[in-house]
Amino acid sequence: MFTPQRKHRTVALGALLGAALLAAPVAAHATAAPAAAPAASTAAAATGLDDPAKKDIAMQIVSSAENSSLDWKAQYKYIEDIDDGRGYTAGIIGFCSGTGDMLDLVEYYTQVKPGNVLAKYLPALRKVDGSDSHAGLDPNFTKDWAKAAQDTEFKKAQDHERDRVYFNPAVKQGKTDGVGTLGQFAYYDAIVMHGDGTDSASFRNIRKRALTKAKPPAQGGNETTWLNAFLDARVWAMKQEEAHSDTSRVDTAQRVWLKKGNLNLDTPLDWKVYGDPFHIG
Repeated sequence: MFTPQRKHRTVALGALLGAALLAAPVAAHATAAPAAAPAASTAAAATGLDDPAKKDIAMQIVSSAENSSLDWKAQYKYIEDIDDGRGYTAGIIGFCSGTGDMLDLVEYYTQVKPGNVLAKYLPALRKVDGSDSHAGLDPNFTKDWAKAAQDTEFKKAQDHERDRVYFNPAVKQGKTDGVGTLGQFAYYDAIVMHGDGTDSASFRNIRKRALTKAKPPAQGGNETTWLNAFLDARVWAMKQEEAHSDTSRVDTAQRVWLKKGNLNLDTPLDWKVYGDPFHIG
């Protein structure tokens, strides 16, 4: 399977500033003195992102960046071509017709519900995989996607693929690294946007870049220092593509909570993405 790299969906709103690409990560945060007390790290480990309440918070935060809305459950029906070279972007996590994960989703949906309204598009989805083409999808694919989104089984299929491809791997790696809920969310947001392929900006290589600056708690490192190194590497990866060059989903969200020592991602949460303020009480 071709693992996707993500582009946020608010680009059409003019939020991107076309910042110049960076050749190397900023290391200032990674080399900062440890700021988290051991007690904070212990508290962070008390709850994981897979706790249902924390998972819902994670989905809201990602939706604030991907859809400019906290109402992530309204996004099952979402679909549009945002002109990022990945074809159609759709659903709760931004499945793309050009990156393979939309194909996987429709294949899985067809396994659990043969003859569904999207099944007839499988040959076209296989052909357009790896491109931005709409060949065989237009003119009715978007309408049929919205129709499928009324089906509980299709919503369950989106949840299944989100967890299989993005959420579960992020949480598993986070727990392996010994990071708490905020760290697991930082991993999740990274894998949603960048995928976990072999290119230099993928999640696994963002993590490898961070390892050159710090160690995760499981390897004896300080959690805050490690997460700052990871976010530095994430910002570098985002700036490798103009579509990702607005780094506010890190700078005015994840980094804010990290500076406050909120390693457990406890509410209330206040943040900004692309200049828009959000709050979870």
